[in-house]
Amino acid sequence: MRSTVSVFLKSPERIETMAMLMGLCLLVYSIGQRELRKNLESQKTGLKNQLGKLTNHPTYRWIFQCFQGIHYVVLSGISIIINLTKDRRYILSFFPISCQKYYLLSG
Repeated sequence: MRSTVSVFLKSPERIETMAMLMGLCLLVYSIGQRELRKNLESQKTGLKNQLGKLTNHPTYRWIFQCFQGIHYVVLSGISIIINLTKDRRYILSFFPISCQKYYLLSG
């Protein structure tokens, strides 16, 4: 079965721009995945995959799925991250401090 993708861009310049943005996103995605795997390897550990088995080569797609359901809430001027479990905090420990700041884990 063949799938088709519709692109609703009218000009060749916009199509080129969209292709460039998609390529840039894939580059950032692959660099992030490589860094995560490098950190896991350097610490000689791994993360659980979809089957619950330990792996030192998790995909970013799986990591993103693990982080679904986390919400940023402000109540009475206080910022809170909801559903940031122990397992999710453990995964975040392999990310740079700059990423952990988004989850209010550091400075």
